[in-house]
Amino acid sequence: MTTVLVAATSAVTRAGLAALLAVDKRLHVVIGAAELSLAEQIETLQPDVLLIDLGPERGAESLQDWGAAALPGMVILTDDARRTLGADALRQGGRAVLPRHASAGEIVAAIESAANGLVAIHPDSLEALQPAALGAERAAAATAQRTLTARETEVLAMIADGLGNKIIAARLGISTHTVKFHIASIFAKLNAGSRTEAVTIGLRQGLLMI
Repeated sequence: MTTVLVAATSAVTRAGLAALLAVDKRLHVVIGAAELSLAEQIETLQPDVLLIDLGPERGAESLQDWGAAALPGMVILTDDARRTLGADALRQGGRAVLPRHASAGEIVAAIESAANGLVAIHPDSLEALQPAALGAERAAAATAQRTLTARETEVLAMIADGLGNKIIAARLGISTHTVKFHIASIFAKLNAGSRTEAVTIGLRQGLLMI
């Protein structure tokens, strides 16, 4: 069963999305406590997928507000699905970007894809992900590259040593979900699509010692 944490600024929206997904028995839908931050909710509930509604007229900057790089596989609902948010979200660890009017079936399919480590692209987002647009986004990301934290560098070094998430978690004394959050952040900051690519980039940029 896939555990899905529903996040939205509006309590009504959270409840509506939870009710929409609750009919699918393959999903365990949870809504975090309002008094906890999103990071605390993720650490406590340890969801497989985060379904996040950015709300009306909210764009790519909202991902920074949510701390997107520290989240599990994200399925994002947004009114900005046709623009560059799709590329931004995928680069920051998102697994699917859907318009807020997406059907329950489309949302469930995206959640299943995210839970299996796949990327789901809605037709409304394809224009922003054409090769020319995506290439420009990747170039901009390289220019605006962010620095890894000490913990992220430590995790990257362990990835380079071929260690799996469970072993990394045990050595650092953290949960496997927290390890996943760090890896998602590393991928986002290095603009990497895989563990191998992240290590390669880390070596090229002097973040790792051979």
